[in-house]
Amino acid sequence: MQRDRWTNRLAFVLAAIGSAAGLGNAWRFPYMAYENGGGAFLIPYFIALLTTGLPLIVMEYALGQKYQQGAPGTLAKIKKPFESFGWFAVLAGAVITTYYAVIMGWIWVYLKACFKVEWAGNAGEFFENSILQISSGPGELGGLAIPVVIGLAITWITIYYILRNGVKDVGKVVLITVPAPVILMGILVIRALTLPGAIEGINYYLTPDFSKLLDVKVWIDAYSQIFFTLSLGFGIMIAYASYMPEDSDITNNAMITVFANSGISFLAGFAVFGTLGYMAHVQGVPVSEVAAGGPGLAFVVYPEAINMLPGGSVVAGIFGLIFFLMLLTLGIDSAFSIVEAGIAGLEDKWGWKRKKVTFWFCLISFVIGLLYATKAGLYWLDIVDHWVNNFGLTIAGLLELIVVGWILKPKTLRDYFNPISEFKFGAWWDFCIKYLSPAVLIYLIVNQLIKEFKVPYEGYDQLYLWIGGWGVLIAMAVLAMILGTVKSSVSINVDESKSV
Repeated sequence: MQRDRWTNRLAFVLAAIGSAAGLGNAWRFPYMAYENGGGAFLIPYFIALLTTGLPLIVMEYALGQKYQQGAPGTLAKIKKPFESFGWFAVLAGAVITTYYAVIMGWIWVYLKACFKVEWAGNAGEFFENSILQISSGPGELGGLAIPVVIGLAITWITIYYILRNGVKDVGKVVLITVPAPVILMGILVIRALTLPGAIEGINYYLTPDFSKLLDVKVWIDAYSQIFFTLSLGFGIMIAYASYMPEDSDITNNAMITVFANSGISFLAGFAVFGTLGYMAHVQGVPVSEVAAGGPGLAFVVYPEAINMLPGGSVVAGIFGLIFFLMLLTLGIDSAFSIVEAGIAGLEDKWGWKRKKVTFWFCLISFVIGLLYATKAGLYWLDIVDHWVNNFGLTIAGLLELIVVGWILKPKTLRDYFNPISEFKFGAWWDFCIKYLSPAVLIYLIVNQLIKEFKVPYEGYDQLYLWIGGWGVLIAMAVLAMILGTVKSSVSINVDESKSV
């Protein structure tokens, strides 16, 4: 079966940038910078970018492009037993997309709400009571929150129609969905910087506290931010690169992707903290009292700030629409890229027709996602996200690094991508892949494990943590091993002697 191909290099690069630049760019990076020394955080951030982000994305591009397979098939070609590592990465992404699509569902609800500025008065109450209809805890499902279910259905229908015909259609979509959020973000930045109090907000965001550089936590946060923001460990970049010709430039594409992604994150900080500075100015409080990270920033704090803009409900509605369209276009690329990683693995393994695989993947994910659309959905989303992000993805990334760093050998892969790339990488890349990046991920995993054993996450009952945390990880590991050992109807030729 002939492998699907991107229509051109631009389509591939835009799709990769779209996958990397997601909702976390709009809310996680600005707050991480503020928490970890403001402008000083950029020092460990860019060191992490050059020593982990860039090396890992080059590694994943090179693996996919050389072996012309998704993550499971690629690792199987290195050595058959490692196929299960690829499935673990794909499953981690599949779990994430079941609740990521629900967050996209919230955005659809907010887009409708923009026309009447329905969150006016109390954005927190609107989010928790009108949209989520949140219950008292994870044990009280309380039925479905219908607005969220509708938004979830729209999200999966959209993903299906984007992916059903392959990456040629994806290439057309990203021509719109990647530039659009940057343009919309630019509008928000310009508006934010012209508001009273904006400079205080920007100072709050960027004022360097160099003493923070002596704190190990700041460096670990920088490395974890780089790892999660570049879609590493999902198998996405391996799948995307597998649709490129085998002689395509790798290092150039990788550098464009990582620096574009970081630029979008940095730009988002000006939009967010300029607006929060204005909010603090209007309320007569310090910026620290209105700043927040995570979903609360996007769905509560920022809508409240928009509602305070001079010009009344019409202006609030317009800028609300711009903000949530920005979130929608940021998020949809990441969502369908995670699904594509799974589709690529299934197509490679069993040779199923794309439309069939895409339909069933989307339908099953929608049904699973209904758990997060219940009135206890926010609790379950929080629990599962914590475990799959902090353990699932880091473990998947670590397994990839072990296979490449210690089995395939970094120099073998470097000897493949250097001759076809404009920028040549030296032995420093081998060191990062074999020693530095694995050490960072091991530290992240061990450090997080220690925290989990000391204090239950967010005070949740151990039963819910086992079901939504450890239970999901164990199920992923078992299913990955099963998928890795099930005999495929389409044989995967393991050709270890192929020239790299």
